[in-house]
Amino acid sequence: MAEGKSGNVLTDTHEPDEKMLARQAQATSNPFLRALSYIGLDMTGPERASVFQIAIYALLLFIPIAFIVKFLHLSEIWLFVTSAAAIIPLAKILGAATEELALRVGSGIGGLLNATFGNAVEMIIAFFALQAGLYEVVKASITGSIIGNVLFVLGLAIFLGGLGRDKQTFNRTAAGVSASQLTLAAAGLFIPAAFALTTPASELTEFLREEVSIGVALLLLASYIAQLIFFLRTHKHLYTEEEELDMHGQAWSIRHSIIVLVGATIFVAFMAEFLVEGVNYLTEQLGFTELFVGVILVALIGNAAEHLTAVIVAMKNKMDLAVNIAMGSTLQVALFVAPVLVLVGFFIGKPLDLFFSLFELAAIGVTMLIINNITQDGESNWFEGLQLLALYAILAVAFFFHP
Repeated sequence: MAEGKSGNVLTDTHEPDEKMLARQAQATSNPFLRALSYIGLDMTGPERASVFQIAIYALLLFIPIAFIVKFLHLSEIWLFVTSAAAIIPLAKILGAATEELALRVGSGIGGLLNATFGNAVEMIIAFFALQAGLYEVVKASITGSIIGNVLFVLGLAIFLGGLGRDKQTFNRTAAGVSASQLTLAAAGLFIPAAFALTTPASELTEFLREEVSIGVALLLLASYIAQLIFFLRTHKHLYTEEEELDMHGQAWSIRHSIIVLVGATIFVAFMAEFLVEGVNYLTEQLGFTELFVGVILVALIGNAAEHLTAVIVAMKNKMDLAVNIAMGSTLQVALFVAPVLVLVGFFIGKPLDLFFSLFELAAIGVTMLIINNITQDGESNWFEGLQLLALYAILAVAFFFHP
């Protein structure tokens, strides 16, 4: 059995044609089921949607609740909670629409769409935070996405996937390439900090910091383009086509995909704006630091739907796909989202630099160290997953208490 981002479920068991037809007829006559099917939750196939899927889509109820909280000017903590809950299913719908559109336009353009819009939710949240002048939250969310995808997402996938199994295997070469790219991305974040430490304070002007950040951002984007060529053209055989079979059980038309994509993006934009307003309450009233909010809370909210997908496929012993999801999302954040935010900030007059704090860089550094060790043999077990989760918990505690 297989399940993926688009929320569709495939199975090897064959239900009698009469039962399948009856269920499809029931779904067709039920407007609620029709609506869910239209945005990605398939309850008409041979097997009903999983409890996890239904639970995620149930969070859509928080969209109108968030609007009510906003217009009634209720406490900002409720604005943060309701908008955060609403973003989780919207992220899943956005991912489903992107995947379906990618399938319709061919492997080359489709791969580019997936790679470019795979982290659209994180980028939208970061954009509104950038507009609000929450620079530290934006940079912290980048750090949080990197360590969260590697330590929490992949760690949970390896841990749950490894339970009851001696070991799980994945493509060592593909994982090694991704790990090398992560090291390059980490270097791109370390170098500006090293530059700042070795430059006299009198000469380290805001203009100089901006110039260095833009230069590094352009080079990271160039590396990302080279990565796409490697993944999609010259070495695509390393990345199994199993993903297409596992993650797409229902064919959407291009028009259908675009409508859902645009609709989900609009709602994500509203919820992201509400979320950023709620961040002020967390930092000013509850005393949370911008570092903790960005690294842990915002990063987890933006990646929640993808977290679930990676874990589910790992539990079905499809570790190649689980590793590709977690590592691929991390690379998108480090090599695409972060540089684009730097360039966007420059053009909208809200300059964002790539000078991360030493504590953030230390967290990224130990993350790169442990993931290189775990992926180098092409095998994993539950204990290695537990190690990744333990490191994430240690970092979360440290970020919570860091002033």
